[in-house]
Amino acid sequence: MKHLQARIIVSSLAAILLSGAIASAQEPSAPAAPAAAPAKKTFSQTELEQILAPLALHPDALLAQILMASTYPLEVVQAARWVQANPKVTGKALEDALAKQPWDPAVKSLTAVPQVLQQMNDNLEWMQKLGDAFLAQQADVMATVQALRAKASASGNLKSTPEQVVKTETVETKTVYVIESAQPDVVYVPAYNPTVVYGSWGYPAYPPYYMYPPGYVYAPGLAFATGVVVGAAIWGNCNWGGNNVNVNVNRYNNFNKTNINNGNWNHNAEHRKGVPYGDKGVADKYNRGSGGQGAQSRDSYRGRDQGGGAGGGRDGGPSASTRDVGGADRGGGPSASTRDAGGADRGGGPSASTRDAGGGNRGGGSGTSSRGGGSSRSDGGFGGMSSGSGTRAASSRGSSSYGGSRSGGGRSGGGGRRR
Repeated sequence: MKHLQARIIVSSLAAILLSGAIASAQEPSAPAAPAAAPAKKTFSQTELEQILAPLALHPDALLAQILMASTYPLEVVQAARWVQANPKVTGKALEDALAKQPWDPAVKSLTAVPQVLQQMNDNLEWMQKLGDAFLAQQADVMATVQALRAKASASGNLKSTPEQVVKTETVETKTVYVIESAQPDVVYVPAYNPTVVYGSWGYPAYPPYYMYPPGYVYAPGLAFATGVVVGAAIWGNCNWGGNNVNVNVNRYNNFNKTNINNGNWNHNAEHRKGVPYGDKGVADKYNRGSGGQGAQSRDSYRGRDQGGGAGGGRDGGPSASTRDVGGADRGGGPSASTRDAGGADRGGGPSASTRDAGGGNRGGGSGTSSRGGGSSRSDGGFGGMSSGSGTRAASSRGSSSYGGSRSGGGRSGGGGRRR
């Protein structure tokens, strides 16, 4: 009898459990949480090709150097104006002079290739977009360079010449195009029409940037400027396997008189000098717009924390100020500014006044004007993702005024011209 009762109890429990399982199976399951949408990138692939078109066929080492330096746009402006004022300083004298300057090493290195430094200075909108894209989407930038090189090769316009060696390598099953100078210590800067060398340009709404002023006649393919002996000044590398750039430690130490052993490149926000970042994620990473650090950097850049010398402000050497680009800030050498290197005018778009972009402000620097160097006061920063016309005007006026004070006439910058 006891055994019979036990079997009945077990059977009843099994029935209860089975009915519960059936009920659970019949209940509708909770809807799965929707997948998070991928974060929207600041620069589309089309925009990246537009920005990188005039640069993708440069030798790898020079390309890496330009990408790094572009993240410090105001220091590039300052260095370009310094080179304009000191055109005969080269070789060992240049290295000694650079040791006294406060610029980032990536910017200092480009003084050895004045043509490139001047192109960056003349095309401010393009330079800032390039730097913002490189900081925000470094892997995409490097991949885009390879895509453009593949197009140039397919069009028959990327090949070895007496100035450069072009070769292909296989990196993680991908074919990459490597461009090297024919002579390790000499750089030949290529010039080419982007709408020709890459074949038919597929984005009419996004024409590529051009690095030369109106009226420049391009050769049918690639043409090269006279080679420049750079020695160890160009120390950047392109790491195509990792889609990033790194540092040739031996060259870096040789040129900068240092003793680093880390070949990784990292952006130094202190050399940004308060210029706003074009990507929110990058801005958050480097704490811009959050108060203390950015304000302290800008104050130091204006010369408030230093009394003179290199980067000093009111006394002596090259300095940076919120008022003057290329002019003398109340005392001496060339200076650069967040206000006038393509800075935002009160009306909105970026602009620069002739008073401030290249004028001598209240103290005997270069430049001429009826009001210490010019007119049309401007406020604001470097101008973020700004309008090309204002930036081109800033570059042209700054270079013209700076050159005019020394030689009676200025040069007209290319200014990121689009065709």
